[in-house]
Amino acid sequence: MRDSGQWFERKFEFNFPAELYPNLCVRLRGTPARVEEMLNGVPRDRLVARHDAKWTIQEQVGHLLDLESLWRTRVDDFTEAKPQLTAADLQNRKTHEANHNARGIAELLIEFRTTRGVLVTKLDSLDHAVFSQMLLHPRLQQPLRLVDHLYFVAEHDDHHLAKIWAALHS
Repeated sequence: MRDSGQWFERKFEFNFPAELYPNLCVRLRGTPARVEEMLNGVPRDRLVARHDAKWTIQEQVGHLLDLESLWRTRVDDFTEAKPQLTAADLQNRKTHEANHNARGIAELLIEFRTTRGVLVTKLDSLDHAVFSQMLLHPRLQQPLRLVDHLYFVAEHDDHHLAKIWAALHS
């Protein structure tokens, strides 16, 4: 099975109109349902099985949950007109230390759905002009609009959904 690649090697082009933000909001809103559908009926031993020292399926889900606070903080960075986006923990310490495999998958999925709901509700309340505002992304070292940030988050979601899918089909 082909690996979906390393996240930090990804290159992004943000050359689409800011008016596409509703599409991205719908995509972000749908991620919890897609994860739930993928994992429906998967036995716990498959969810926590580790292969090649990589994250388990359950840790992939936990990682999506772990980053929700960063995504919300970055939306705040835009609304507060900060000079640059809040930096991510590139070592993913939160995920490595969380022991997501000790939790039940239903608990993780409910918490992810709830926290993602907070993010999309916040997005729904924003003035349309905010989606065109620009801030510097600290790792990419390029300016991003809020709509670009939402694309980045949606792509990150899909990256981990692809990892889950590959683990389920290996």
